[in-house]
Amino acid sequence: MNMMSRSFEAQSPRLTPRAVPIASRLIGLVGPLLFVTLLVQAFERQGVGSWSVGIAYILYDTALLAFTAWKILPLRRPLPPLPQSTRRPSMAVIVAAYNEAPVLGVTIDALAGQSDPPDLILLADDGSSDDSAEVLRRLYGLEAPPCGEMSGPSPGQPTLLWLRLPRGGKARALNEAMLRIDADLVLTIDADTLLAPGALAAMREAFAAEPELVAATGVLAPICGPQPMARLFQWFQGYEYVRNFLSRYAWMRMDSLLLISGAFAGFRREAVVEVGGFDPDCMVEDYELIHRLLRHAYDTGQDWRTRVIGRALASTDAPASPMAFLRQRRRWFGGFLQTQRWNRDIVGNRRYGTLGLFHLPVKALDTLQPIYGLAAFAILIGLVVTGRFRIALPILIIMIAKIAVDLTFHLWSLGLYKRWTGQTEGLRIGPALLASFAEPFSFQLLRHAGAAWGWIAFLSGRENWGHQTRTAITPSR
Repeated sequence: MNMMSRSFEAQSPRLTPRAVPIASRLIGLVGPLLFVTLLVQAFERQGVGSWSVGIAYILYDTALLAFTAWKILPLRRPLPPLPQSTRRPSMAVIVAAYNEAPVLGVTIDALAGQSDPPDLILLADDGSSDDSAEVLRRLYGLEAPPCGEMSGPSPGQPTLLWLRLPRGGKARALNEAMLRIDADLVLTIDADTLLAPGALAAMREAFAAEPELVAATGVLAPICGPQPMARLFQWFQGYEYVRNFLSRYAWMRMDSLLLISGAFAGFRREAVVEVGGFDPDCMVEDYELIHRLLRHAYDTGQDWRTRVIGRALASTDAPASPMAFLRQRRRWFGGFLQTQRWNRDIVGNRRYGTLGLFHLPVKALDTLQPIYGLAAFAILIGLVVTGRFRIALPILIIMIAKIAVDLTFHLWSLGLYKRWTGQTEGLRIGPALLASFAEPFSFQLLRHAGAAWGWIAFLSGRENWGHQTRTAITPSR
């Protein structure tokens, strides 16, 4: 057993559970008990009170929106420049890939073509059985090394190496690659993610300026392909990603950012090794790792920080059909539930600062938010179907008021997002207006359905998610 494995066994709350305080257990009961209480109102009340679960859903969502609006106010002005560092940290990129032959060349070329290219690009091949070997030989002159070993440098791209591994899952491939790297910073890039030319420079600059920074996420934009259905999904997901990354900025300002997207993430290598690397039994290994990093920082008194880097931009191949989207959200939400359960001792725990007293309690409520949303919609449909329009009409007015609030925030925050990231493509005001009106009755319900499916997967323990078909990134040569 290597050092990283021993560290993981000691520090993983899954393998070494912590005692759960009474306060944490009580906070965990708030969401379910309130849901049952409010759901009963649908059968006991005759007026708008029968839709109490929907009112609670709207109030909670609006409170989160207000929190985000408050915390992103600094984006109204240009952010101050980062402190200059005299030391330039070395940087390696791991591309974990399984049967990604069609997109390998595009992804690797985008990395090699950065304005500040990495010192090493390591392709962690997780037992691919497609044409990956042929692509790597043809494009980069790499010959397949024995399984479990690493190739020599590419003749045409000396920073590119190929680590060929038996099939074991993304987390194991990342861990194995991490042990083969000697660099200050390690970036994980999915094979379906294309970085903007200055993305790695922005990452390296952020880590150089802040020695306490141990994990950072770039800002992702979804791409789905040219087909009509794909364009529709890209439209909705594009605005969803804007809201999500602004929310991450808000939590960053609370010193408790947890969601670092593994599709484009930067880590200080020694910190990742210290906490044991990625958890191979978690559906969302990147999200779980950040919990462990922050937990360890509090436990050991280290000032470790996590950030979202606004100028580190990338595009990622996103689901382009209802079933692909549902499968992705099933995995994401199922992994969120796993991680929340393993770390439930932090919820409401003063020892963990704002992470324990604020962020994790909010996440405890988030576990049931999609269920609240689906129940509210089902009750409204029931009222309409049974002809109770005198009750349904005021509810629709409440929903329209909520849409107006969301729309106001969305239009205001779009300008802040563009200033923060410099990204403007696909973020026009007109489509944003239309998306704000259409989303509550379409895409939002699909998102909640995927989360409900995640609940089923979490409770059943079925964690085999399959492979996503790429629809937007095509070979360039």
